[in-house]
Amino acid sequence: MNIQTVMVVGAGQMGSGIAQVHAMAGFDVILHDMKQEFAEKGLGTIDRNLDRQMTKGRMTDKEKNDILSRIHLATELEIAKKADIIIEAAIESMDVKSSLFAKLDEIAPTHAILATNTSSLPITEIAAATKRPERVIGMHFMNPVPVMKLVEIIRGLATSDEVYEAVESLCYKLHKTPVEVNDFPGFVSNRILMPMINEAIYTIYEGVATPEAIDEVMKLGMNHPMGPITLADFIGLDTCLYIMETLHEGFGDDKYRPCPLLRKYVKAGWLGKKSGRGFYVYD
Repeated sequence: MNIQTVMVVGAGQMGSGIAQVHAMAGFDVILHDMKQEFAEKGLGTIDRNLDRQMTKGRMTDKEKNDILSRIHLATELEIAKKADIIIEAAIESMDVKSSLFAKLDEIAPTHAILATNTSSLPITEIAAATKRPERVIGMHFMNPVPVMKLVEIIRGLATSDEVYEAVESLCYKLHKTPVEVNDFPGFVSNRILMPMINEAIYTIYEGVATPEAIDEVMKLGMNHPMGPITLADFIGLDTCLYIMETLHEGFGDDKYRPCPLLRKYVKAGWLGKKSGRGFYVYD
């Protein structure tokens, strides 16, 4: 399958990163969001990322302008009729994703692949909202997208080999490392990572240690580049809670029960770095 035009739905942190790496790889990119200001904010993020590459001497001014020229902003879903692959990077809500995929299914050309960047939701259930479940697949990029090499490729129950191979080939063109994963709650990355973060939060809840001490133990003792509490704040405590709830519901096992302290922080609006306060306080 010849992929030339990539549409990214959602111009937030993940969506803008996904758009950037495709444009850097030479693809024409449509960056879509519900409002023009959101799409422009995403483009601004890309512009700043590329400026940093120029400052480090990794990119020329012409290369930056060429990359930006391949990104086109949009607010109407109808533009999906021009795309060969559509990568959804909207909020982690099954209702939102199912509704969006049903609409995209009606608009996108029959050959188009519908991909989701979900970090935990079932690909098979998202695919069921369409009439082309064989062309629906998960592409779980890691944050920050321009830096992190991994892409989890998640097959739904009906995902065809042709679609998997096309997406795997696309990842290589992005200079990413694709890893095939089957459709289980949390896939591999978050099924392992989030319970570790949740357990770290339990150690705070139970008075075992401070956030600083926990992070030092995991950095110095386990050689993690970032402690689990700092990482939770960077991911967003609301996102961590949502993924733990998805794991708990999906497996029905209490080992995935979210820590009450995590729930309390989210209810308080202490969501981590993005809100200015989580387990740490940010300027």
